[in-house]
Amino acid sequence: MTNNSAASVHLGDGLTVSPLGFGGMALTPVYGEVDPAEALRTLQHAVDAGITFIDTADIYGGGSNEELIAKLLKDRRGDVQLATKFSLVGSPSTGYTDIRGDAAYVKEAADRSLRRLGTDVIDLYYMHRRDVRVPLSETVGAMAELVQAGKVRHLGLSEVTASELRDAAAIHPIAAVQSEWSIWSRDVERNVVPAAAELGVGFVPYSPLGRGFLTGTVDASRLGDNDFRRNIPRFAEGALDANEGVVEAVRSVAAQLEATPAQVALAWLLAHGRRLGLPVVPIPGTRKAHRIDENLGALSLELSAAQLDVLDGAADAVVGSRSADPRWVSQGRE
Repeated sequence: MTNNSAASVHLGDGLTVSPLGFGGMALTPVYGEVDPAEALRTLQHAVDAGITFIDTADIYGGGSNEELIAKLLKDRRGDVQLATKFSLVGSPSTGYTDIRGDAAYVKEAADRSLRRLGTDVIDLYYMHRRDVRVPLSETVGAMAELVQAGKVRHLGLSEVTASELRDAAAIHPIAAVQSEWSIWSRDVERNVVPAAAELGVGFVPYSPLGRGFLTGTVDASRLGDNDFRRNIPRFAEGALDANEGVVEAVRSVAAQLEATPAQVALAWLLAHGRRLGLPVVPIPGTRKAHRIDENLGALSLELSAAQLDVLDGAADAVVGSRSADPRWVSQGRE
């Protein structure tokens, strides 16, 4: 393992994880076709390198992502803090068709995930999205029953509003909130992040590299027909041109530090979490093992106050929503 593996981060409710996680959705066809053998090698390399917090969901690859991670867990369950999610129906690539938060569905989804993952317990179980047709107390209550049954260790919530987080925490301790958060997606800082800090809940930013955009490697004209990003307004051709200013800011800081844009984007999130007073564990995903090593370099990158100011200001010029349907993320319900 690398030296980075020696560190750990305490989220909420006693859950301790590696300081950087791995987002499993990248190892599905959502951004194009995937080689299953290479995907497993990437997962194994992540754990070897000290990234033990592995994130997936029941809808990623129609369940195939959980089945892939089961191959890792078969020999390394004790090395991994495993997170998965329920509630979305459909798929990222073809579109979501429903959200389910009723108690019966919560329990059925958990049992299906446990079977696919080949394990008897999930370390962190997230409500992927809020089903507004069902009282939050019913959904979180059913999740709490999974903890009591020994099938789940900790509870998490994804893309909830601050008030939903407070209501859920009054029912059962919440270990983490997972929402999109990066230099170009900062809406969660208005309400959700302060609520998490107040309640002692950790924050797990997904898409911390802006779905690849902040690395400076995304060309809208080359996105595949099945690429999920085609559905996101800020990836439209005109919006991408306007948003290039964010990438330029990241590149300029990276050049100063002899680092990569990805490392700078992750280091900003980690530093920003410290400034805002809550534990932050980003979960970048990748298909390439060498990108894991690159991302881990962010843990030792120090940004100056002036560099943080440059990056903070870059978000002001962002054009376009971060979601194809804002109602399905916290931003659309606040």
